[in-house]
Amino acid sequence: MVPTLFGVMLVTFVITQFVPGGPVEKLISEIEGYGEGAGEVSSTSSSFYRGHSGLEGEKLEELKKLYGFDKSPTERFITMIKHYLVFDFGNSYYYHKSVFELVVSRMPVSMSLGLWSFLIVYGVCIPLGIKKAVHDGSRFDFISSTVILIGYAVPGFVLGVILIVLFGGGSFWSIFPLRGLVSDNWAELSVIGKILDYLWHMVLPITASSIGSLAVMTMLTKNSFLEEIRKQYVITARAKGLSESRVLYKHIFRNAIIPIITGFPGYFIASFFTGSLLIETIFSLEGMGLLAYESVLNRDYPVVLGTLYFFTLIGLVARLLSDLSYVVVDPRISFDAVER
Repeated sequence: MVPTLFGVMLVTFVITQFVPGGPVEKLISEIEGYGEGAGEVSSTSSSFYRGHSGLEGEKLEELKKLYGFDKSPTERFITMIKHYLVFDFGNSYYYHKSVFELVVSRMPVSMSLGLWSFLIVYGVCIPLGIKKAVHDGSRFDFISSTVILIGYAVPGFVLGVILIVLFGGGSFWSIFPLRGLVSDNWAELSVIGKILDYLWHMVLPITASSIGSLAVMTMLTKNSFLEEIRKQYVITARAKGLSESRVLYKHIFRNAIIPIITGFPGYFIASFFTGSLLIETIFSLEGMGLLAYESVLNRDYPVVLGTLYFFTLIGLVARLLSDLSYVVVDPRISFDAVER
């Protein structure tokens, strides 16, 4: 985990050094009146304004020092890693706020999308996959496979646009809202009203973001159960006169569920922190996906590198938990046993 995390940060840091139009160049462009927001330059940068005549060398050095670019790349990278080890991600160049505060402010959207999608995927796919395995080759299996594969083939953002057209007042019915997590009068609602208002806003984006995962998890569940159903111990259990439900849920289930459960920790943790740029843009939700995209466009390196470090670390921990869950779920697996 340590060399992987270090390698990710090193490669990303090196790439940012070669990207044209860094934060210093962007601010200079705004000061000289060429960039967007030239009329809204902050008070810090306004003292450097020289119209269209360019900046003096001394002022340019002050700008570089302001952003820390007066130091060598090696020194900046080492300093960055030292701060990141204690989770000090610095301040955003663009938003003029702490990176940590920015992440916390965007987390409710990403958590809402990710957590609800996670619950829907696991709650629907496992029972559906089991039923498809039990009725393999039946009409139900064929129809359900066709439906979920069509859903898998339709990109989430395309489905989002379709849902808006159909149910968001686009051309047909105006049933669901199109922006935000809650309504403008949310604070005035009762507790039940707040819950219903929140769920009302989440219907369309959650549907668009989770539909693609349904096919993957459903087919994984089905194939895992089919593999176990065909094994010898199942035939033996049936020969002993055990009922189908007992064979399925006592013998087959605990073996077939292993590859699904082992991915549970990683998927669960990732659901809190992942963001979908297209879904958030379509439904006007300010989440982590949109933050990452805007940070790259604005060359906001503290946000780009800080969030990358944090989420890479979270991803590595999730993978570690997934590996350890194999041992918990399946006692036959041991990382210490080596065949010779």
